[in-house]
Amino acid sequence: MTNILILGAHGHIATLARKQLLKDSDARLTLFLRNAKRIKDADSKRETVVDGDAANANELADAMKGQDVVYANLAGHNIEAQATAVVTAMHTAGVKRLIWISTLGIYDEVPGAFGKWNHQMLDGGYLETYGAAAHVIESSDLDYTVIRPAWLSNEDSVSYELTGRNDAFKGTEVSRKSIADLVTKIALQPSQHVRESLGVDKPGTEGDKPSFY
Repeated sequence: MTNILILGAHGHIATLARKQLLKDSDARLTLFLRNAKRIKDADSKRETVVDGDAANANELADAMKGQDVVYANLAGHNIEAQATAVVTAMHTAGVKRLIWISTLGIYDEVPGAFGKWNHQMLDGGYLETYGAAAHVIESSDLDYTVIRPAWLSNEDSVSYELTGRNDAFKGTEVSRKSIADLVTKIALQPSQHVRESLGVDKPGTEGDKPSFY
């Protein structure tokens, strides 16, 4: 039985991944978040809810004990500090496998007019901090997978393609449900995509910007 720790467990993608993991596997989940009372539907037989701060390496290390996979769906201006705390805590707890959600554009890998638009929308504190956080993860000795979604939609479908770290990004958008599906597949088959950074988009969505802008 796989033990999976979800950091930022109240987030939209994390919630979708959590429900899919419960449905598609017998994995046991630890749900780590600020204000744990926000999760009101935990399955007491398979889920443990932990109230904690993802920038606190000691709290993280306690939650990581006995875990097989850490899935981090974190956000905020201090994302680099959170990344540093996650790496430190994983070393302390002796856990190697990490799935880390980032964003497109951190390597300036988005070409053309969409790349320019993406910079206009995300420069000035977002791309820079998320890029710095990804650098912390990629500079570690962890068995990480960095996931770089295109602009996120709430479309109720799963359709996505992957690009590598050194590939040009393709489409402009992807559903949160698709990212949750990718996270679930990697968490349940953790030998996949080790030490890779994956761009994720919905095929056929190339353009100057996402359809919902």
